[in-house]
Amino acid sequence: MNQFSIALPELEEIEVLLEELIDQEALDLVVFNDDINTFEHVIQVLMKVCKHSHEQAEQCTLIIHYKGKCSVKKGSREELKPMCEAILDAGIQAAIV
Repeated sequence: MNQFSIALPELEEIEVLLEELIDQEALDLVVFNDDINTFEHVIQVLMKVCKHSHEQAEQCTLIIHYKGKCSVKKGSREELKPMCEAILDAGIQAAIV
């Protein structure tokens, strides 16, 4: 072993750290279809709240319409909670799953 050797963490420690990191970012903010909100309203809310481009918001809205729901953002609960609340406040059904 030379003087520049670096002690590497055990493989188990690396796996645990990676699992924790994945768990932190593993949640989805899901928006659900309804018969009340217009396409334009949902698009505008996704652009404002989730910082989507118009095209991205439009694609999500079409998926919501045809599939019944769409994951519009991934992240930690702390990141997604205020976004979910803002979407709900706009009269659109959403949940963190």
